[in-house]
Order: sequence, then C-alpha cells, then structure tokens
Amino acid sequence: MNLEGLDYNTQRERMKMPEYGRCVHTLVKHCLAIENRSARQKCAENIVKTMELMHPEIRQTPDYKQKLWDHLAIMCDFKLDIDYPYDISGAKKIFSRPAPMPYPKRRIPVRHYGSLVFQTLDCIKEMPPGPARDEASRVIANQMKRDIIQHGFAIPENDRIFSDIAQFTDGVIQLDPEKVKLDFFTIESNATKKAKPKKKKGK
Repeated sequence: MNLEGLDYNTQRERMKMPEYGRCVHTLVKHCLAIENRSARQKCAENIVKTMELMHPEIRQTPDYKQKLWDHLAIMCDFKLDIDYPYDISGAKKIFSRPAPMPYPKRRIPVRHYGSLVFQTLDCIKEMPPGPARDEASRVIANQMKRDIIQHGFAIPENDRIFSDIAQFTDGVIQLDPEKVKLDFFTIESNATKKAKPKKKKGK
C-alpha cells in the first residue's frame, strides 16, 4: 500500500552509521553541499560536536576525537573536502571483516570434556613433575568432573576422573586418590529448587 504523504524509513536511503540517526546524516549531506570552504569546515566541526553530545560515553575511550572524525568521514563517503584534524586513512578499516578463525580439526576422544580440556592435558603432560604440575592436574580434574555433570550424567567417582586423565596423558599423569581430593558437586533438579517467595501486595 502506497499512501501519499507518508515516508517510511524502509524507503529511505540506508544510513552508514545508524547510531547517529538520520538527522546527523542529513547534516552531513548539507555540509557536502556547502560551496564556501571555511563555512564547510565550520559546519563539519559543529557536526562532530553534535555527535559527541549524542554519545558522551565515547569520551571514555582513548582517541575518541579521532573516532568521531573517522565516523564523519565514513558518513560522507570520504567526499568532504575539509581540513581534517586527524588522519582518517584508517577509517576504511572499521567495516573490514576480520580474517576467519580456523576451526579446530582435532578429533577428541569424548565430546563432553571439550577440546580445551585435551589441549590443557597436552600442556600438563609436558610439565616437569612437581607442585605446579600437581596443582594443574587437580584443577583440570575438577573441570572434567564438572563437565561430566553439566552434560547430564550422574556424579562420577573420582577414580573415573583419575583414570581418564591417566589414559588421555598416555600414563604420564597418575593422580593418587589418597592424596588428591576433588571438589564436591551436587545435581540440583528443577523439582528440588525452592520457589521464590511471592511478594505480598500492599493493602
């Protein structure tokens, strides 16, 4: 349905930086149309001041004035002929996509421990024997026990965790159940959770 006199945002030109709103983008267009260079410069400076007032939290970031002028350059497609107080050549990198992160291709023996646990076990296996390796082994053992519980399994015996660590470190890490005590975890079901007391309405 096309009603005469109605103007929808979906029918307007797409804003390059929506966080500043359409009014600022309109001001930028007006600034581009100013023929007098000094007047155009003054207009650009006022636009940047307006942008700063709209987002005062930007002052908490380092080099925030540089960012504001970069944003102005982006909104005008770098066509604004003024004397920029900062180098805006790096503004084009703002919308550049980061390089894709490589997905770990390593196949892990069991999924409930996750890839990070096996990476940690590989690091611990290379550590020299001593208190540091013992403490790191205890920490990762607690994490493995927590992982099993979080995946919906029953609370495992500590012997199972120690056996898994020995298996996945090729027998390098052997934890003594008599010396290494793991944390105690519980499984809390929805039925056992206490309902929050309802607030009484005032009379």
